[in-house]
Amino acid sequence: MAQLGLTERELRAWRTSFRMVELLRARIEQQLQADSGLSNADYTVLALLSEAPDRRMRSYELGRAAGWEKSRMHHQLTRMSRRGLIARERCGSRGIYSVLTEVGLAALKEAVPGHAQEVRRLFIERLTPEELEQFADLATKILSNLEADQPPR
Repeated sequence: MAQLGLTERELRAWRTSFRMVELLRARIEQQLQADSGLSNADYTVLALLSEAPDRRMRSYELGRAAGWEKSRMHHQLTRMSRRGLIARERCGSRGIYSVLTEVGLAALKEAVPGHAQEVRRLFIERLTPEELEQFADLATKILSNLEADQPPR
């Protein structure tokens, strides 16, 4: 019997993809914590800042790039600031820059090799180059729809 108004094929695709994302997230989180003491959220922020000009971004831009709500980003940046991974700098009368510190950059550089190895082991190596390309195309199609369908903030 179809659940949620979905056919068996649709239900299988949905449940499989949802479970895959959840397990990948958990495994990546475990690896990062064990090897570097960083959370996946820490790693995401550090990686985004490392790619930004002058290793700094306005906090709202950082939130948009990560796809996070304003309050989640605020709390994450507060925790990271306390640990010295990022610094906050005023930008005009109301803006705040989040800046990658040397401590944060060192933590990211330490975490990257193990993280990349785990991503490769759990995900990349399980697919042929052609399947990887197809997967990226399909995920992009769904992601584009999700981003276009977001309620206004």
